[in-house]
Amino acid sequence: METELLTETALERRAPRRTGPRLEPPRRRRRLRLPPAFYTTWESLRIALSSLRANKLRTALTLVGVVVGVAAVIAVVTIIKGLDQTVASTFSSQGSTVFTISKRPSVITSREDFIRFNRRKDVTQDDAESIARLCNLCWRTGIAANAQATVKAGDRSSEGVRIRGLTLSMFAIEDAVVEAGRQWTDVEEAAGRDVAVIGPDVVDNLFDGAPFDRVVGRQVRVEGRSYEVVGVTERLGKIFGFSRDNFVEIPYPTFKKAFTARTSLIAFIQVPEEAQLTAAEDQARAIMRNRRGKTFREEEDGFTLETQDVFIDLYKSATANIYVVTIGVAAISLVVGGIVVMNIMLVSVTERTREIGIRKAVGASRRDILLQFLIEAVVITSIGGLLGVGFGFALAFVLAKAMGFPLLFSAGSAILGVSVSSAVGIASGLWPAWKASKLDPIEALRAE
Repeated sequence: METELLTETALERRAPRRTGPRLEPPRRRRRLRLPPAFYTTWESLRIALSSLRANKLRTALTLVGVVVGVAAVIAVVTIIKGLDQTVASTFSSQGSTVFTISKRPSVITSREDFIRFNRRKDVTQDDAESIARLCNLCWRTGIAANAQATVKAGDRSSEGVRIRGLTLSMFAIEDAVVEAGRQWTDVEEAAGRDVAVIGPDVVDNLFDGAPFDRVVGRQVRVEGRSYEVVGVTERLGKIFGFSRDNFVEIPYPTFKKAFTARTSLIAFIQVPEEAQLTAAEDQARAIMRNRRGKTFREEEDGFTLETQDVFIDLYKSATANIYVVTIGVAAISLVVGGIVVMNIMLVSVTERTREIGIRKAVGASRRDILLQFLIEAVVITSIGGLLGVGFGFALAFVLAKAMGFPLLFSAGSAILGVSVSSAVGIASGLWPAWKASKLDPIEALRAE
């Protein structure tokens, strides 16, 4: 019997062919390949952080100048933003639709101006009534007279309280909110009744902070004259350290009877919308000049016409000076911090000369060495910038709570602080990094 020897190849040829789908080997996942510069930068960052950790005290002392400079800028910017909101909300009740006419301006900058303004004629009730009658663009007019006196209730007293004699229209012009009780009526004003609307500070000082509704109907004495409390206004708080709630408001006819001394008034005029303000000011100025007998050739009006912009402009000029001073202090601190960083980096280059030689000997380029020390300087100042931002916001928080201002955090100022500190790191680290990159590897390896 003949035996056929089948080789492996023959067996494979005789094996039935597979008709199913062909199985492909699993594909390997492609790894994300980053550019070489990324790995170089990452390695330089790692070395920089390890160097900072190895010299903690030196790093902390290096950060002081940068932290102080950035913290000063952040704190002042945050506080002034809170002040901006406070000032805006303070004058928003009158805003850009109200102007005043008075004997002298609200802000007097010299003794000579004070004497000159005092020679003017007083603004009287007849002046205000003439404006109300003849100015067809004037929507509301009101009168305010001011005095200062000691106010008493029972055995308690409060000194230096502002006494305001107002016409009823002033509540609408100033957008005053009576939280408890009511305003006085037209009948009470015309009759000169002894009624008063008081501020929350008077409630705190004379009635031991009692609920406002329990104070309504009680009596307060001003210069020996008793007044019935018919209302208490909402609490406004302080601005620039001065309370806006320490007052007693009474009808103007009552004020004239109680305070017989001759005093100049302040006439308040409101227009329906801001677009009519300039035309209404021109009408009121013409009326007042005519009552003063002024000709067109005379530049002096004999009175002061003001809007709330005078206070806002004064505030902006004051805060602008604060900005300039703060930026100057911060710039000095950052320059000092930059010099310290440069000095420390030069010391670091000297200490690590042998390390630089070894790195160059194993293939590190000048660019690698430059990048390493430059990143180290930027890391130091960036950390200082972040710490400065944190300390600045913390300082602003404490000051805002102490002064009663709202706290407005600004992401822009934080980014600016870190960016400026990083720029200081680049400027101060460039020379030490360049010096390190220029070292000869043979001479560096010989260094002890």
